[in-house]
Amino acid sequence: MADMNLTQAEADALIAMEKHRADNEQHNFPMGGESLIVPLQSVDRREQFLLDISRGRIDLLRGKYQNRARQVVVLVRLDFGGPPHRTRMTKKFPAHTCMCTGRASATSGRCLFQRNISPGPTTLWGTLEDFMRFCNITQPPHIERGLFT
Repeated sequence: MADMNLTQAEADALIAMEKHRADNEQHNFPMGGESLIVPLQSVDRREQFLLDISRGRIDLLRGKYQNRARQVVVLVRLDFGGPPHRTRMTKKFPAHTCMCTGRASATSGRCLFQRNISPGPTTLWGTLEDFMRFCNITQPPHIERGLFT
């Protein structure tokens, strides 16, 4: 079973690690209410990662991009299009704040990743590209843009 308790140094190293798509499969960007999980891997193929893309059911501009390591450890998460949210420490963040892994597997720290999310279909795609760059996904998966991305 994967070790879910990471030190901050381990989490930072996993975030900074270069990531490549694990296969050449063609994926479709999720439509409303759908989600997509795409496998990624380190250059040496020793570490496995997942890229999660989720869309809101009613509000198509609401969603979540997430990068996980070891199947369950959330390294980076970006929630957008929703109301502001609070962390366990009752710190309030805007709805489009990127969260990085803090100690253990809790998403507790704030990343230096900010993108002004304004309504528009191209924003979802541009934000995904920025998110993948931030997560150091240098060979991104093949994701087909949809009509509303």
